[in-house]
Parts: sequence; C-alpha cells; structure tokens
Amino acid sequence: MPVTQERSGTAPETPDEAPVPGRRARVLAKVRAGLPRTGLAVLAGLLLALAFPPFDLWPLSLVGVAAFSLLTRGRTVRQAAWTGFAFGLPFFLLLLSWLRVVGWDATVGLSVIEALFLALLGAGLALTSRLPGWPLWAACLWVTQEWARDRLPLGGFPWGRLAFANTATPFTPLAALGGAPLVTFAVALAGALLGWAALRLRGPRRAPKAAALAALGAVATLLAGYLVPVPTAAADTVKVALIQGNVPNPGMDFLGRPMMVLNNHASATEKLAADIKAGTVEKPDIVIWPENSSDLDPFSDPLAYQRIDAAVRAVGVPTLVGTLVDGPDEQHVQNEGIVWDPKTGPGASYTKQHPVPFGEYVPFRDQLMKVITRLQRVARDFYPGDHNGVMQLGPAKIGDVICFEVAYDEIVRDTVDKGARVLVVQTNNATYAKTGQPEQQLAMSRLRAVEHGRAVLIAATSGISAVIAPDGTVQQQTEELTAAELSAVVPLPDGTTVADRVGAVPEWTLAVGGLLACGAALLAGRRRVTRPLASGSS
Repeated sequence: MPVTQERSGTAPETPDEAPVPGRRARVLAKVRAGLPRTGLAVLAGLLLALAFPPFDLWPLSLVGVAAFSLLTRGRTVRQAAWTGFAFGLPFFLLLLSWLRVVGWDATVGLSVIEALFLALLGAGLALTSRLPGWPLWAACLWVTQEWARDRLPLGGFPWGRLAFANTATPFTPLAALGGAPLVTFAVALAGALLGWAALRLRGPRRAPKAAALAALGAVATLLAGYLVPVPTAAADTVKVALIQGNVPNPGMDFLGRPMMVLNNHASATEKLAADIKAGTVEKPDIVIWPENSSDLDPFSDPLAYQRIDAAVRAVGVPTLVGTLVDGPDEQHVQNEGIVWDPKTGPGASYTKQHPVPFGEYVPFRDQLMKVITRLQRVARDFYPGDHNGVMQLGPAKIGDVICFEVAYDEIVRDTVDKGARVLVVQTNNATYAKTGQPEQQLAMSRLRAVEHGRAVLIAATSGISAVIAPDGTVQQQTEELTAAELSAVVPLPDGTTVADRVGAVPEWTLAVGGLLACGAALLAGRRRVTRPLASGSS
C-alpha cells in the first residue's frame, strides 16, 4: 500500500518534457542516415579536384558532376545544400592547397567561402531535378554558379571552373564558340547525362533504352568540340624571346635583397644579346620580361632605371618590363607592364586592373589589421588600372594581362576586342613554386588561346614560362625555379572567333536559364501543394 501511494504520488511527465529525448534521437538518426551521402559527396569533390592540374585527370570532371547530380537528386533544398557544401569544401581544399604557402588558415577560409557557392548549386540541383530534362538545367546551373563565383565577393575568384579542367580535351574547341562558360556547360551536361544514364539502370523502373540514349547524348556532347574549327591562320608573324630570370628563394620572401631579381633578368637579357652578337641565336623582334621582373621602381630608383635601360639597349629591341611603380599617393603602388624602347626608354604601360584581395590589397584594412597581423606584410595597397593592356610592342600589338587576370573572361576578351594580335601573360608565381598553382594558370592560358584564336606568351619570374599556339598546344615551356630563355616565332592573326563576337551572351543566357529553371521548379512545387489542399476542401 505505501508503495502504491508512492507511485501514485509521483508527478507524471508533462507533455512538454516527454518529446525532448525523442527529438534528440530523431536528429541523431537523421545525421547517421545522412553520413553515407555526405561521405560520397566528399569523395566526389576530391575526384573533381583530381581533374584539374597538376593531376590532369580530366575525365574525373564528368564523374564528379555525375555523382553530385545523383547525390542531390530528389533531396530537399536543405539536404542538397549540405551535400553541396560537403562536395565543395574538400574540392577547394585540394584544388587550392597551394595557398598553404601563405597559411592553411587562408586555404581553409577561402575554401569555405567558395564551397558556399557549391551549397547553393546543390540546392538548385535538387529543385530542378524534379523538372523534365533536368540534366539540361543542371548544366545551366553550373554556369550560374560560376558566373556568381567569378564576381563575388570582392571581384570574385574564378579558380575551379569546370572549363579550366578541360583545356586540352575534346571539350576545349567549344571555347572558340562560347568561351569558358560554354565549355563548362558542355562538361556539366555530359556529366549530368551520365548520371541520368546510371539512374535509368537501377531500381524497379529500369529503362535500358533511356539509359543508352542518355549515354549517347553524353558522348555526343563530348565529341561536339571536334566539329568546331579553331582559327590559327595569320598573315604576319613576330619573333619573340621570353626571359625567365628566376628568384633567389621561392615562397613569401622570393625577392631576396634589392636588385637581385632585376639583376637576374637584366643579366639573362644581356646574355641573349651576347649570343645574338656571336651569331648563335637569331635576333628577336621583341623581348618580354615577367611580372615583378624589376623589384624596384625605375622611376624613383635611378639604379633600377639604368640597369633596365642598359639591358634593353644591349639586346636592341623593344622589351616589355614588369615592375612595381609608386601609385598616386604614398599608400598605393601599381603593378605595371612597361614598353621599354632601346632608344627612347619607357613608353606605354599597362596597370593591373584586378589586384588580388589580401595579397595585393587589404579590404577593410583598418579593421582587419587589428585582428590578422599577417596582413601587415601588404604594406601598401595596389592601385587598380583603368584601361586594358593593348600596347604596341615593336611590330606586334599585344594584349597584356597580369598574373591571375588570365582567369577573368572579360579582361582577356577586352584586349582582343581592342585589337590585340597576341596575348601576353606576365606572371610572378615564385611564391607558389612547386605547389601546382603555376600548372593551373598554364591551363587557363591554354583555354584563352583557343577561345580567342591567339598565341599566348607566358613570361614568369621562376616558371612556368611558355609559348602556346592559337590551337592551345604548348609549343615550349620552362622548368620551375630555373633561369631560362624561350625563343619562338608566333602568328599575329587579325580575325576574331565567334566567342569574341558574342562576348558574354552565352554566359548570361545559360546562367539566367539556370535561375529560370529554379523559379519554374518552385512554382511547380507550390502547385503540387495547393492541389491536394483544394481537393481536400471540396
């Protein structure tokens, strides 16, 4: 009896308290259920990264897209966004591992920001997977994602575009029609079609014929590039010499003592002049030095001016010199390519339009300097240029772009639109020597050659310098961390590709198509919800 009273006196659990353990259990159950999908997303992201240089396993770009499409198909927007983040973070961590030279915190921070765009892509893929012909909308959404990521935040960061993993593949000639966005679209469409084919071969509703058609569509997309002519003809040519003077030490402190990098490039140019005089080397029409080949401003340092002028006079032809010059005020510096004539000295110049955030300028400097002391290494912000890099260098009208500007469609395209007959990429990758970053930039330059039907000349301080033909073939390239000189005769075409003439139209069309598909999927979803409600009320 006392026991009974004790039990009856015990307060029963309230309705609010009872569900708490159940809610926690449900959350844990959902997490456990999602772990296999998350693990597969991580694996797919790593496979996609292996498609890019320096690994160059480009077929994995198709595998990565197919896997991502299947992992997000039929999921809720929230689930697919997480899958996209789980896919994107390892992808960028491996792709951008060269940033470890700056610090792993920089690698992780940038990778997280970029992975957020893949999270949005995952959500979009889930929405549009309910639409007829979803592989087409999936391909459009890849272009939408890259369009946004190329511009946001702080001017964007185009690394990791599907097109840049396919710069020497059957997809590459499509760049001559619609630039990098069309190449990305084709890769994504082929990958999504392969995913669709795999889907039709599993489950109770297997459809081998549909799977075969989807696979054929993927193959047709892959081979479509072979139907695209890549213009390479030119009436004129120019003899060029690229100087790679090398640096004292790779890494953050590649410059060494003042004048060392400048002396390396001046000495290499004087050696070329001696070989020309001895008759062992043919005299070029122009010489090209890389970005930061002069580590001192020749307009404020007389010794730097004299050293450059003496080397250019020795070789006797117009030379493109890369140097930093003082900006419009004490807080700024300008990254320039300067045409240096052996008789008249410095002339036309191009100032880098797109400085690198946190590398060449510090956004929100006053606030961030207090938190991230490492940013103090960027003593002065780079002042952006206000015009393109079209300049007359001897007999050639060149289009100069500096370093990672080659990743931006509009900067390169603008030089061709304004008459550039050969593209020059002045770059300084000494900070990232032997990390894979120079190979990634070389791949981008190969795509630009095909896109614009122009030879591309890469001049790098420590490598990789290269001569790329208008069809994207690398005719010559240097080793990293070695002093070298490349000589070549390259064409000077006047014609333009279809990609030049249509400009950004393909990108905007495909990107907007992806957004409209998401809107259509949302409207269709609302109709499915309202119809049962309407029938239930009647």
